[in-house]
Amino acid sequence: MAHPFDALTLQDLRRRRSEKWSFYSRDILPVWVAEMDFPLADPIRVALADLADRSDTGYAFARGPELPEAFAAFASARYGLETDPSRMFVLEDIMRGILVSALLFTEPGDGIAITPPVYPPFFSTIRYSGRRVVEAPLFRDPRSGVYGFDLDALERAFRDEGARAFLLCNPHNPTGRVFSGDELESVAALADRYGVIVFADEVHAPLTYAGSKHVPFMSLEADSARGSVTMVSASKAWNLPGLKCAMVVTGSAERWARLANLPDEVRYGAGIGGLIANEVAFREGTPWLDDTIRYLESNVYRVADLLRERLPAVRWVPPEATYLGWLDCSALGLGDDPAAAFEERGRVALTHGPAFGTGGEGFARLNLGTTRAILEEALDRMARAVAS
Repeated sequence: MAHPFDALTLQDLRRRRSEKWSFYSRDILPVWVAEMDFPLADPIRVALADLADRSDTGYAFARGPELPEAFAAFASARYGLETDPSRMFVLEDIMRGILVSALLFTEPGDGIAITPPVYPPFFSTIRYSGRRVVEAPLFRDPRSGVYGFDLDALERAFRDEGARAFLLCNPHNPTGRVFSGDELESVAALADRYGVIVFADEVHAPLTYAGSKHVPFMSLEADSARGSVTMVSASKAWNLPGLKCAMVVTGSAERWARLANLPDEVRYGAGIGGLIANEVAFREGTPWLDDTIRYLESNVYRVADLLRERLPAVRWVPPEATYLGWLDCSALGLGDDPAAAFEERGRVALTHGPAFGTGGEGFARLNLGTTRAILEEALDRMARAVAS
């Protein structure tokens, strides 16, 4: 049976003005930047329409309890995580939360450890904050292709390379890993040993697939977990990034005291549309989210079939969360940046692997958050690029 998402057409999508559909010329099929193509959840669409009907487009009241309480209820039901809504700070997006955390909780020149291949803005944001990027690349099993933490590399980063903070991406972008509780406990033990603060980007957590379980870092029994700072938003799971709203969540009174003293211009970065949409997503958006996850899972299976049929030399490990496919194209002979060849020869735009840092060479990231028809066309174009 056809899914309502399948009714979306390229003609519909090319009317959009978001970056995904505006950046490239019309002859290039975009399956790159991390935004989904699906229609908004009905409760969110109605809430935003009501906002427009009221001409309610003033400053967002980011000190109100509604969004923190909505997220706290969602996190309790979804992850079994109990949080205090009074210790959540609203601001415009995840990366601003990371920047603010770096400025508040580390000193100029400190190192911040990351685990490449990883979300490209981590590199630039850390440098912009006046801190140093310290890489502790993920370990990739040569047989299975599955990624995990390289604990020796992390320990060197904390002990020898001056990393005073660790920026954890879980679920991980671009690999799609959902790190287990045991893996996270090992990281927490190292952070405890070396007095490292953990900044956890958990924006993709609601998009965890069946068979995997998201474990919030702050739920662990470790000093570093209790003192951690977590970034959350409905932006990825409900496709709201352009509405600009996220939260910094902490269980530590000491951390909260510093966040609470941030100036008003930081709070006023969130837009009222983003604030309302995030609240509605967490309160009323679970049915849409669960249906979307099932659709994405079916896309994962379809892409696996298409790769076997049309690009058998491409290796990948299906994601455990997110709508991102991390494709190892190194056997295709397209060089370090296969996305460039796919764009030039196949007129299909993926995200360039080298942008994700160490370990990104020979890879490209495919956005699975679109219709099956568009995914099939994208894989066709990629196959033609290789054949040419």
